[in-house]
Amino acid sequence: MSSTLLIGSCDPFSGKSALVLGLTRTLAKQGLSVRYGKPLATSVRPAWEGETPPSQAGLDDDVRFVGNILGLPDENLLPSLHLLGAATAQERLLSGNLEPGEGFSRLREQLDAYPDGLTLLEGTGTLSEGLLYGLSLPQLAKGLEAPVVLVHLWEDSRSVDPLLAARNLLQERLAGVVLNAVDPDAVDRLRAEVVPALEQLGLPVFGVMPRSPLLRSVTVEELVDRLEARVLCCPERLDLLVETLSIGAMNVNSAMEFFRRRRNMAVVTGADRTDIQLAALEASTQCLILTGAGEPLPQLISRAEELEVPILKVEQDTLTTVEVIERAFGHVRLHETVKASYAIRLVEEHCCFDRLFERLGLLLKA
Repeated sequence: MSSTLLIGSCDPFSGKSALVLGLTRTLAKQGLSVRYGKPLATSVRPAWEGETPPSQAGLDDDVRFVGNILGLPDENLLPSLHLLGAATAQERLLSGNLEPGEGFSRLREQLDAYPDGLTLLEGTGTLSEGLLYGLSLPQLAKGLEAPVVLVHLWEDSRSVDPLLAARNLLQERLAGVVLNAVDPDAVDRLRAEVVPALEQLGLPVFGVMPRSPLLRSVTVEELVDRLEARVLCCPERLDLLVETLSIGAMNVNSAMEFFRRRRNMAVVTGADRTDIQLAALEASTQCLILTGAGEPLPQLISRAEELEVPILKVEQDTLTTVEVIERAFGHVRLHETVKASYAIRLVEEHCCFDRLFERLGLLLKA
């Protein structure tokens, strides 16, 4: 039996790709074929420019990454119908055309021609995003007659309101939810107290996943792009992952004690604070980010090169730099192999999809 499942969220960067990875790996272990796509692409490069093999033309970056990680054949990766961007949105708006067009019919034909396994389609960041293209999550659910699983960031009981709104909008199409980024100390209490309450409200819960500093982390390269920074050394180490942020504005003794308690840091400090910079290099620092006038001393560059710690120089002041970095945490795509492996394990350990598979009519091995 061929099935289609939509993966969505109420807010961007809630963990949809992580769930796709974990679900797909679970099904692959059962010998079930999985097809994956994003009807509305959010990042497609360089495929739309013809720089990749024709078999991957039009693939969203997330789709290509998941396919590479899980070894999915090209025919199991679906090209997007439209690209979500300022230029295409302007064109759609001025044309007054809110229908998905022939692409939606082609998508249905592709799904109908897929005889076995499961097709996972990932929606956009919110329930309303994509209305301009006729490809919002509720529109896809209705047009494809497909159930929806929502991945939802959970902070406390106030987080239920978006789920209730989604339930009212999706109605019987809402198959269930996965609560994500939960305080690790609150996971057991949530399962014991909150999950039964959500179930009574018509919100089946397939999993409660704890918050992960690793999955929220950003690469040094991402910080270079966002800060428009100059890389002063170790450009080959920009793939390092930054999990925490520290500001080197205290005296060196206090800084050393503080740095010892942190791990995988980006340290932001003034270009003239050589004492802080050297102390940071001896701790769990993934990169040094220097603000203000002046250039670092040669001995600092030499020590950083010995320890393979990139040093970045930015034009912004310290406050602006910190704000940019803080906005980056938890708001980047899951495009690193180590993150993907951890996400798969997180889903496998904290989610149970038996009720979902039963609804989809998937017969899995015991």
